[in-house]
Amino acid sequence: MISIITPVYNGEKFIESCIKVVIDQKCPEVEHIIVDGGSTDLTVEIINHYAENYSHIRWISEKDQGQSDAMNKGVLAAKGEIIGILNVDDFYNYNVLNRILEIFKTLPDPSFVVGNCNVLNEEDKIIHINKPQNLNIIPILLKQAPHPFNPSAYFYHKKLHEVIGLYDINEHYVMDLDFIFKAIRGAEKVKYVDEIWGNYRSIEGTKTSLTKLNGQHTQLANYIRKKHIKKLPLLQQCQVAYIYLLSKLKK
Repeated sequence: MISIITPVYNGEKFIESCIKVVIDQKCPEVEHIIVDGGSTDLTVEIINHYAENYSHIRWISEKDQGQSDAMNKGVLAAKGEIIGILNVDDFYNYNVLNRILEIFKTLPDPSFVVGNCNVLNEEDKIIHINKPQNLNIIPILLKQAPHPFNPSAYFYHKKLHEVIGLYDINEHYVMDLDFIFKAIRGAEKVKYVDEIWGNYRSIEGTKTSLTKLNGQHTQLANYIRKKHIKKLPLLQQCQVAYIYLLSKLKK
């Protein structure tokens, strides 16, 4: 089974379409866990309406300590051996979940599997396609290869959290990046599949867009990279330093 976890707070604009995205996957082995942070708009009413009609939907609504805390609640509640995170304003391409179940049948546990992700503007026009073909940790840490951009395009065994821990509840903006670095290093198998699975909406006014606008996102991402470089084995730290110095000399 695959467990799709959606953290949400005051997401009445997108929550219905998010729920329908999972329904429309027509996947017989899926549960959709929606973790609401105590919304004050119509989010809870919309969730409850669908939960009464679709048995694969499970949900809770209570105050939390942020998105990472909400995702952790979903992970701990998950019954599936495979985890996917679907933010309320993102969506999957058709038949992705059945495809994921097939891929994971051949992989050791825990594995981390990554596909491609469309980046959309507010009119849902594609402005970029994230293709993280090189999933080696050193080039990703050094920004010489693109990292997986959005959780709508990657999935992993729940058991991976036993190796790397849960999402850091103290991290509110680049928790995905922090998780990716941990997952690449902690998974028994890291696999890239050259297929478009996810769609990320770059929407003005969201938490992510505001953080990028004021430059905070870059600072936080660089901090996370440095933190993970320090956690590498000594030999890999030396490789990072050598590659970094070479890149500076070439400039």
